[in-house]
Amino acid sequence: MAITAAMVKELRDSTGAGMMDAKKALTENDGDMDAAVDWLRTKGLAKAAKKSGRTAAEGLVAVKVEGGRGVAVEVNSETDFVAKNAEFQAMVAGVADAAMGAADTEALAAADMGGKSVADTITAKVATIGENMSLRRMAALEGDIVVAYVHNAAAVGMGKIGVLVALKGGDEAFGKQVAMHIAATNPAALDEASLDASVVEKEKQVQIDIARESGKPEQVIEKMIVGRMKKYMAEITLVNQSFVINPDLSVGAAAKEAGAEITGYVRMEVGEGIEKKEEDFAAEVAKTAAGG
Repeated sequence: MAITAAMVKELRDSTGAGMMDAKKALTENDGDMDAAVDWLRTKGLAKAAKKSGRTAAEGLVAVKVEGGRGVAVEVNSETDFVAKNAEFQAMVAGVADAAMGAADTEALAAADMGGKSVADTITAKVATIGENMSLRRMAALEGDIVVAYVHNAAAVGMGKIGVLVALKGGDEAFGKQVAMHIAATNPAALDEASLDASVVEKEKQVQIDIARESGKPEQVIEKMIVGRMKKYMAEITLVNQSFVINPDLSVGAAAKEAGAEITGYVRMEVGEGIEKKEEDFAAEVAKTAAGG
């Protein structure tokens, strides 16, 4: 597979590796980006990369809680300017209201919103605001106590990052602290049991390969891997992370002190996982001036 400059740049941006190292990693792995990241990590040439993709789409995430049920919805727009528009914000709030009675994104798109479906309402708004918009997703969470939190709210109940936390025991004040922690740290899963086993196994193999590169004997490597995987779990699983409110405790230990059990969470960030087309603004202006 031909390795392009754009591929090398993407790998450099995501790992911080040097240009020649990035090119070699891609060459060695036939252009497979994920495999190239793991190859660089094995050689000690990169930090663990975030593979969720760069935040690209604009818009808002809205959260709403009624009783023991909470919902989060993401509605995208082309520009952040529209996301700050009061008319757009009112529509997103209406979508969140409709989500309270919907099971999933497909059902939400068909749900009634003032006499029209949510999908038709968004389509009509495209015509009046003059910018493409879409309902991207929704998530729901249920529990004895469900708490919602929005980081850097653009309006009541909506912003760039929305979080829902479900608790058994404890209180809303503690739930909000946990939600703030989740907004800041973006854990991969609630606990080790909630992680995809293949993800854990892949990380373990990467750590074994890194240790073997050091030339240490196998019996030493086995002990090293136990410690490294424990550290890995402490970084990516919510209950094992150091609590941002009190770093001396893990989130799980803090929950125990608060008499609570965290039974689930949702973290939704605008545009996560969507690749953003990079625009050359100067070239765009020149093209417009030339009538292109």
